[in-house]
Amino acid sequence: MFRPSAPLLVLMALALSGCERLGIETPELLAQRKEAEGKAIGAACRHAARAIEDCYTLNKKADKAAVFAGWREMNDYMRENQIEPVAPQIARADTPAKPASGAEEAAADDAAEKPAAKPAKGHKSET
Repeated sequence: MFRPSAPLLVLMALALSGCERLGIETPELLAQRKEAEGKAIGAACRHAARAIEDCYTLNKKADKAAVFAGWREMNDYMRENQIEPVAPQIARADTPAKPASGAEEAAADDAAEKPAAKPAKGHKSET
């Protein structure tokens, strides 16, 4: 029967402990990464003044529990430090613009042709 020696066991233990250095992802590392990404997404959504439901809708693949945890942590942090939310400057590219119908285009054209300001009450208009 084969009986491993102590140096061989130590060598095997050292080799297996360095798996993450080799780029081998374990289930624990994947779970930690997914949770960290979800928290980051939630925190970013809160900082951008997005509702949690909007955050879920915009990030369907993210873990909802982690997103909520990040959103809540950022909310508490912003309240404690009196930080104002920052409005997003760039619209999402994957949201399609609503196509205008013929009636809406005609109404938009009519609105563009009309004068912008009406005369105040009591004043006669020059027509």
